[in-house]
Amino acid sequence: MESTMNYFALLVISAGFFLCTSAKYHHNNQDKGKELNYLMEPLVYAEVTARRGHTVVLPCMMRIKPKHYRVKWTKIDPPSQGVENIVLITNGYADKQYGSLGPRASLLRAHDRDVSLRLTDLELENDGSYRCELINGIEDESVIITLRIEAWTEGLDWCNAGWLSDGTVNYPVLHPRPACGGDLLSGIRSYGPRHKTQDHYDAFCFTSTTKGSVFFIPGQLNFVEAEHACRREGAGLARTGQIYSSWKFQQLDRCDGGWLQDGSVRFPIINPRERCGWIAEPGVRSFGYLSKSLRLYGAYCYRKPK
Repeated sequence: MESTMNYFALLVISAGFFLCTSAKYHHNNQDKGKELNYLMEPLVYAEVTARRGHTVVLPCMMRIKPKHYRVKWTKIDPPSQGVENIVLITNGYADKQYGSLGPRASLLRAHDRDVSLRLTDLELENDGSYRCELINGIEDESVIITLRIEAWTEGLDWCNAGWLSDGTVNYPVLHPRPACGGDLLSGIRSYGPRHKTQDHYDAFCFTSTTKGSVFFIPGQLNFVEAEHACRREGAGLARTGQIYSSWKFQQLDRCDGGWLQDGSVRFPIINPRERCGWIAEPGVRSFGYLSKSLRLYGAYCYRKPK
């Protein structure tokens, strides 16, 4: 009885530990509708969120501990070009780490049925979904947790609302102000789910760096002429995420409006100045989605690395 109470206390402590974050569990698609026999049902919900450079725990616990088993942690989203991206495998006695995440991965082991994954020194590339899979002979079952690295803590602060992959529209605010949704707390402001074809917003794209280069071609070009101008330079029109990435990581700074691949016209500002649209704050500014026949703007091109 005492050992049972001790185990229950450990579970309560573990559950309390995870309340500071949140986690989304899914059954393996192949096991949809299959009851979990060994892994515990989720103690918490939603997604684990963390900041770059910090440590995070992706919870996974066993209800029943088999005599012989393996637990395999795999990063499954985004996929690594069809290659299974194993992070860690344990047989309960020894752990083996794999890949670029391996040196920063370990098991929490708050108790003998805890196989939660601990990741240290988080990087933006660690964002994605992870599978905790228990293998017991020919039987296996798994749960999936999504880890999100909060980009707004890395300095993203603008009022432009943009699409996220879940179909919602949001914008990040570090410095609340009346002109940007009111004097509320800093964080992610959300418009919630929007119609994916009828509503039009910018897009927030995930990248940690731009490996190629974004450059500007001046002129009074329509959209098709802008495409041709980039091709003559061995490049293509830049995507929205590429110009944002170049503005953020490569300090791209121009007052000239230019066409992008999505048909919008934008320009990136690092140092606001009077002769640059009277814009008080740095950012990537948009003229919106104009008629592609207009000959008023240059082109922002993206050239891949050689």
